[in-house]
Amino acid sequence: MKVVTPFLVVLLLAIGGNLYAQEGIVDTIAEGCAAEIENYCSQVSVGEGRMLACFYAHEDKLSGQCQYALYSAATTLEQAVNALKYVATQCESDINKHCAQVQMGEGRILECLRSNAESVSPACTQAVNDVFE
Repeated sequence: MKVVTPFLVVLLLAIGGNLYAQEGIVDTIAEGCAAEIENYCSQVSVGEGRMLACFYAHEDKLSGQCQYALYSAATTLEQAVNALKYVATQCESDINKHCAQVQMGEGRILECLRSNAESVSPACTQAVNDVFE
């Protein structure tokens, strides 16, 4: 299973925000933690985990609403990772066979699998349909 982990990353990069709308996760946190962002993290540059580090630094001051928003976002991300693991596991050999030369990102791996649908395994086809349809 050495190949699954890199392909999980490839799929994650390939689908970007298409699976579980990253904007929705960000919105959940922005709305649920608006007071905390304003009071404790307004000077923090967004990106590279800095906002989460700020929340962690002020965890004893987070409202229940913010804690719930962070929990909800974490749950959504966990579901996305599990879905990607499922697709990566089911499609590993198909990706190696049909898409090894495809540049990752912007949904190209997923598009490659779909464009080779006639020769992609039924298990991979089912996984793709389960997660992306």
